[in-house]
Amino acid sequence: SGHGLLTTKAFPDRNGKMEDVVLGYDSLQGYIDGTAYFGAIVGRYGNRIGKGRFQLDGKEYQLTVNDGENHLHGGKIGFNKVLWDANAGDSAEASLRLHYISRDGEEGYPGTVTLKVTYTLTDKNELRIDYEGTTEKPTILNPTQHSYFNLSGSFDNTILDHLLMIDANGITPVDKGLIPTGQIENVANTPMDFRTPVAIGAHINDQNEQLAFGKGYDHNWVINKPAGQLGLMARVYEPTTWRVLEVLSTEPGLQFYTGNFLDGTLKGKGGWVYQFRNAFCMEPQHYPDSPNQSNFPSV
Repeated sequence: SGHGLLTTKAFPDRNGKMEDVVLGYDSLQGYIDGTAYFGAIVGRYGNRIGKGRFQLDGKEYQLTVNDGENHLHGGKIGFNKVLWDANAGDSAEASLRLHYISRDGEEGYPGTVTLKVTYTLTDKNELRIDYEGTTEKPTILNPTQHSYFNLSGSFDNTILDHLLMIDANGITPVDKGLIPTGQIENVANTPMDFRTPVAIGAHINDQNEQLAFGKGYDHNWVINKPAGQLGLMARVYEPTTWRVLEVLSTEPGLQFYTGNFLDGTLKGKGGWVYQFRNAFCMEPQHYPDSPNQSNFPSV
């Protein structure tokens, strides 16, 4: 059994030097006790649901409230805190198959969901993650992967010099509780515009209400490609090592988060103490609070 945690990802730099680029802990206990979702599969619902409430087929459901007055990343014991069954995959490439049964009523969710997640390391140095869920009664499902990346090869560095491209004309703006207002806001002439590559730190401290609410970037970008179609969402380039991370997904949205809640209190791998904006997350997803926003794609 396992936790489906991505604990280490080593990438070569421009000289072929292999260095770890994901944040994490040295022991399983760190992940069990931790609150940062390092490397984890999150769900049933990745991101936030306002007040933890939603309606489905005329019935109202109340989920665990674990983020102020809202529900975040599946609740108190989400997919990141449960034990998954793990087996070697059957493809020619290196793969791991994870299996978990989320029971009816778990964290307030309706319906028993049987979830299969497959991690595959391809011959092209890609990490591919496939999700498959089945349920015996209508429910909502929006899992994602919550790895924190720093491509510089040293967790002493922030990620503010990394260059970022996100193929999105819009974001879903949020209120101060980080719940979407329901609008789609154009990124043009705002700090949210990454349609051409920009340093993550270039505008992160601009006077901007959305950045103030998120303490930096912690928002959902509305990706330009059609939902359901696999395509490039984002590309991150680290100029000193020449490392590049590309994010491809079939999901309609991408949560880009800049480690704004890392505060020097978490001791990670090798005794590293993770600091403010030491890492970024790229979480392909359906939009936050979708069950309460009829104009958002359905979950």
